[in-house]
Amino acid sequence: MLLHIIAVGRIGRSPEAELVARYAARLGPALKITELTEQKAQRLPPAEGGVRTVALDERGKLLSSEAFAQKLGGWRDEGVREVRFLIGGADGHAEEVRRSADLLLSFSPMTWPHMLVRSMLAEQLYRAMSILANHPYHRGN
Repeated sequence: MLLHIIAVGRIGRSPEAELVARYAARLGPALKITELTEQKAQRLPPAEGGVRTVALDERGKLLSSEAFAQKLGGWRDEGVREVRFLIGGADGHAEEVRRSADLLLSFSPMTWPHMLVRSMLAEQLYRAMSILANHPYHRGN
């Protein structure tokens, strides 16, 4: 299953970019990252069959790492071929994007810098895949 981060804005060279690159290397070809302008993000085609969309939103659902892994594992087991993770720009997502998402996911009710959210998401994706593979990276309860 392809994990596809679609984010508004360019991360450039930054400490956050280094963190994203670290987890991207660990996930290998299972992770794709696409950067869009705000204008192009508004015209993102809707997800088709076999694709799920997760919009990161401060008003979304809070999940533990284990619950997040189980959600991804369930989709994988259903035959989902791609999960898109949408990270909006400074104004968040359009209401249409929020409505059409399969999951609105929140890391916190706090507002986080969008570049930091990318690194947090990349880490949680790696953690989720580690949980599903019974890898010792995650040392939860």
